[in-house]
Amino acid sequence: MASLSYRPQGVVSLLKLACLALMSVAITGCVPRQRAPQPRLEVQPVLQPERPAVNTRLPADETRNRVAVLVPLTGRDAALGRSILNAANLALLDMGGERIRITAYDTAAGGAVAAANEAIAEGNGLILGPLLAEDVRLVAPIARENDVPVIAFSNDVSVAGNGVYVMGFNPGQAIERVIGYARSRGANSFGALVPTNVYGERAARAMTRAVEGAGGRLTGIQTFDASAAGARAAATRLNAQGVADAVLLADVPRAILPAVPVVRQSSPQPRLLATERWATETNIGANVGLRGAWFAAPSDTLYNQFRTRYRARYTSAPYRLASLGYDSVLLAVRVASDWPVGRNFPVRALREAEGFSGVDGAFRFGRDGVADRALEVREVTATGTNVVSPAPTGFN
Repeated sequence: MASLSYRPQGVVSLLKLACLALMSVAITGCVPRQRAPQPRLEVQPVLQPERPAVNTRLPADETRNRVAVLVPLTGRDAALGRSILNAANLALLDMGGERIRITAYDTAAGGAVAAANEAIAEGNGLILGPLLAEDVRLVAPIARENDVPVIAFSNDVSVAGNGVYVMGFNPGQAIERVIGYARSRGANSFGALVPTNVYGERAARAMTRAVEGAGGRLTGIQTFDASAAGARAAATRLNAQGVADAVLLADVPRAILPAVPVVRQSSPQPRLLATERWATETNIGANVGLRGAWFAAPSDTLYNQFRTRYRARYTSAPYRLASLGYDSVLLAVRVASDWPVGRNFPVRALREAEGFSGVDGAFRFGRDGVADRALEVREVTATGTNVVSPAPTGFN
């Protein structure tokens, strides 16, 4: 049966799996898992991505292919990294992937380069992770030199391609989905308020492409700094550029909330649109001004089952991004049946036209290496959100 090893720079711990294999994404009960050992800071960072020596401390395995999970298990992002790793372990338990063995490597203790070098030296033929875009950039050339594909948890599409597949939630796709839905409901002109940061720059580019692609008209895009006065001033400038049928608020509610009354001063009032960042907000409808807003995000139907399952096993709630760890292992288990032990990972399987299904719904990788996701559209209500346009179940 498949196993998961926790390898924080040289430490091996084989986790015994106690679940029956499932043949679908259904979520079932499991025997409690022992706590993984704390990482030891033994390995010094490797400054340059050197080719690793053929020196493995893992035992030989002639029946399973090795898959590495590269996440931060120490430092400021340790809790998130641990949540992703727990979810990966849970997927392995649920699916019973007898043909793969997962080993975890800490990208924080010794650095992403050291983690990647060790993972490849120990025979891993697929890398899941890293989490941060800067770590993906360091890992990519090492993996590429050794013909090992990388399925990264980042949402930065700039790191995708040439052997790197980006699995994170892409804000551009969420913006395209909600703009398309708004167009189908009669909106013709669009404006946007975006923060003055990298996310805002990407949102602005995605907004421009989405409106043009949907055959709409862009009245203007205004940036705002991280202050209430800045948000209000940006909304005033946007209103001066002309009345829009819908306005995208490309930030979390608490940051953009001061601008909402100003945006709603336009006559007629525009429909408020938002990004996938609103999907993790709780009690979002408590503010009357946000009610009626639309935003796109992955469906929570299967994720809610996963969250219940995760809480029962680990006695805590998962981070929302933990689903990436779960779904990436589901993908690996599915492909493993066509992956001869000891051979290179069959990259062509990642581009299957029908895609894959996970707790975040259907997804598939495009030629650019970016995961294309089936998203739903939700409307903010007084009690939370309602789905107004369900996510497609596939890509056929």
